[in-house]
Parts: sequence; C-alpha cells; structure tokens
Amino acid sequence: MNIAIIGCGTMGLTYAYNLGKMPGVTVSGTADLIPERAEKAAKASGAKAYADWKQMLETERPETVAVCLPTYLHKVFVLELAKRGLHIICEKPTALTLEDAREMEAVCKEQGVRLFIGHVVRFFPNYRDAVDQVRAGQIGEAKMAHFKRHGSYPQGADLWYHDHAKSGGVILDMMIHDIDYARWLFGEVESVYASVTDPSLSGMEYAQATLKFKSGAIANLTGFWGYPGPFTTQFEIAGDQGIIRYDSTQVQSLDLKTAVQEDTAEDAVQVPSSPTVHDPYYIEIQHFIECIQRGTEPLVSVEDACRAVEIALACDRSAKTGQPVRMGGAAS
Repeated sequence: MNIAIIGCGTMGLTYAYNLGKMPGVTVSGTADLIPERAEKAAKASGAKAYADWKQMLETERPETVAVCLPTYLHKVFVLELAKRGLHIICEKPTALTLEDAREMEAVCKEQGVRLFIGHVVRFFPNYRDAVDQVRAGQIGEAKMAHFKRHGSYPQGADLWYHDHAKSGGVILDMMIHDIDYARWLFGEVESVYASVTDPSLSGMEYAQATLKFKSGAIANLTGFWGYPGPFTTQFEIAGDQGIIRYDSTQVQSLDLKTAVQEDTAEDAVQVPSSPTVHDPYYIEIQHFIECIQRGTEPLVSVEDACRAVEIALACDRSAKTGQPVRMGGAAS
C-alpha cells in the first residue's frame, strides 16, 4: 500500500510514526505548508517531504491519502482526493456540518473510493473490552454511563482550535470521541441536553452533555480544554448486575498536577497514549488499510461518523439555547 499524508501537525506526525513501521506499507510523501513539519513527518516515515500537496500526488502516485488537516479543511480535500480516485483516511470529526459530512460520504461513494474517519477510541483496548463485556452480559443490562475527557487547551501552531467556526469547539472536536463510543455502546440517541463555558471569558472550554438513548439508557459526558495535567480519560458503565470502570491516571505511581508555565509547539495538542506494543492509532490505520485491501467493512463506518457529527451539533445547539434537543432538530 502506497500512502501519502497531507497535514503534518500532531496527528499527521502520529500517522507518520505508525505508518513508518507498518509492514507492507510505503509512505511515499508528506505534505505541509510548514516545511519543518513535513520534514519531521518524512523523517519519521521514510517519505519525501513536500510543501505542495498536488505536486506530491502527481509525483508519488499514492493509492491512499491520510488527511490530517484542521477540521474546516476536511471537506474540500476529501472531495478533491475522491475525484482523483484515491482512498481516504480522514481524521475526525468528519466535517463541521452534517450536510458537509453527508456530501463527503456521497461523493466518495459516487467515485468508487473508500472513506474512513478516525474515531480512534473504538480501537483503545480498554474501551473495546468494555463494550465486549457489556455485550456478553457481564454487568447485566447496561443502563447508565459517565465519560470524561480532559486535556490542555490547544496552543502553539494549532490556534485554529480556538475559532469555533473552524474547529467546532470542545464538543465537536473532543467530546465527539465519547459521543461515538456511547452510541456504539447504547445505540441511537433520542435527545441531548448540554452546557458549555465561554472560553473567551474563562480561558478554558468545559462542556457537559447528557444523552438519552432510545433504549432508555443515559450517558453523561464531560469534555474539558484547559485541564492542568496530562491528557486524562475516564469512564464508568453501570448495569443492573455490575459496573465497569476505567481511569487512565491509575497506571501512574504518582499523580501530580501543576499549571502549565509555558506553551511549546510540541505540546500544541495532546494525544492519549497507550502502553500496548502498537498504539491504537497503529491498530486503527492498519484496520482501515485491510478494509481497502479486502473490501471489508470497518469497525467505525462513515455512517457512524456522520451520526456522531449530528449528535455533537445537537449538543452544541442545546448548549447555545439552554434547552434539550430531540434528535431530528426539534426541542424536546
């Protein structure tokens, strides 16, 4: 598989490191407007660095392209790549609007190319094991869940995150991970209720959302940009016969949290880590590549990704209006 990477920030570099050590995969090119980023990703993956992504495609002729660009650029690049007949692995969220996400899905289908959206949480061992335990009936009927996802406020070269019109804010960019996972766990969402702080006033963005599912289950989600410590995730899933808990901080022998004194480009966006031999991003990308080669369906489909965008936008709408939102657009 010949793969190229467009966008070599935090996620592009993560892809480069993983693809560079993946058997049967050649990373032929890495493209970024910032030459140092493209060079760093190229060095990590054994590729050639480019400042012009079109030149990269014409020279290297990849079969698949990983799109690791800011969210507001996803649609235009996915559509262009699809029209060139290239398979696409695109970072989440799919797009800033449901209409754009659906258009991306439709164009890729029309062009006969595969589109995969990187909802990586489904590939984290603890999260996947929890779903397996619930489906096996280990805690009886799962009825309630709590999810927390805390990270520092994006800094450095990634200030586009601060523009809600470009990133969608903490709900669409960060909380969407747990939105997708909760839907995977409990099924379709019936209604949402959410609140979020104004980052221009507090210097942080803290969101809370309650999802009510058609099954009757309830999930409470917290997303926090501004956390004074390492990237932290937690969940608790309760059934009528037991409970499953996970806390990413429990693997630490000492828990010390201090305010960040200065920001660097290296710390612009935090990426959760994993102690496994291959991290979840490696497993996710390898899975997508195998789906292309074998013609099989992925663990997370484009439909799943579109539904996650729809739910996240409903949460954002609820936070703005202060009212619950029933899925489908009407207030509940």
